[in-house]
Amino acid sequence: MKPKCCIMLAIIACAGLSGCSPEPRSTTMHEPGVYKGAKDPVSALKQQQELIDRFKLVQTDR
Repeated sequence: MKPKCCIMLAIIACAGLSGCSPEPRSTTMHEPGVYKGAKDPVSALKQQQELIDRFKLVQTDR
């Protein structure tokens, strides 16, 4: 009975370790309101214009 338990434990351990990846992990620490991605100047200009247009739609009565 004891060899069967050892074999089962070895199989479970191997199955658990097979899920581990040898690739290094990189973690990006996020800060509120700060975008850490790649810069896209075209997208930034388009987004800025959309925000200006949206502001003008709402704030014209004030």
